Amino acid sequence: MQLLLLASSDAPGNPVSFELLPAITAFVVFGVAFTVLAVKVWPTIGKALDERNAKIKGEIKAAEEARAAAKSAQSEFERSLANAREEAANMIKQARADAQRVADELKARNDQELAEKVSRANADIEAARKAAVADLQAQSAVLATEIAGKILRRQVNDQDNARLVQESLQELASGRR
Repeated sequence: MQLLLLASSDAPGNPVSFELLPAITAFVVFGVAFTVLAVKVWPTIGKALDERNAKIKGEIKAAEEARAAAKSAQSEFERSLANAREEAANMIKQARADAQRVADELKARNDQELAEKVSRANADIEAARKAAVADLQAQSAVLATEIAGKILRRQVNDQDNARLVQESLQELASGRR
């Protein structure tokens, strides 16, 4: 008690004075508080921090996986897009080739039809020319016979006329060759 009395008798404003009872009380309260905190609070706080750390790591891992999946999906999309572009280019190339082939076929068919029409027209012209020449020869023979008949001042009968026409045609035919 003397110690307490001595401590209490010191001036209240001395900062270096040491009192044992308040110091022991402070150490006991600190020890009890430290023990309660160490047993009850810090494990709970540590557990909560560990859970939070695991949750953050899981979210980071999920984000990295999502990023990798998105990158994979993007590369797959780009491959699909490149394939689609290549297929479209091939389809356009094939369509152009088909159109050119059809155009060539139509041109060949038109050229053939035109050649056939020209050939038929030439044949028709040649037939018409031959018919016109034959008609002209026949008319010339009749006219020549009539002129000859007038010159002779006699009338030629039908048999004579036919014979003279035939002879004239033969002469014209032999003269034209």
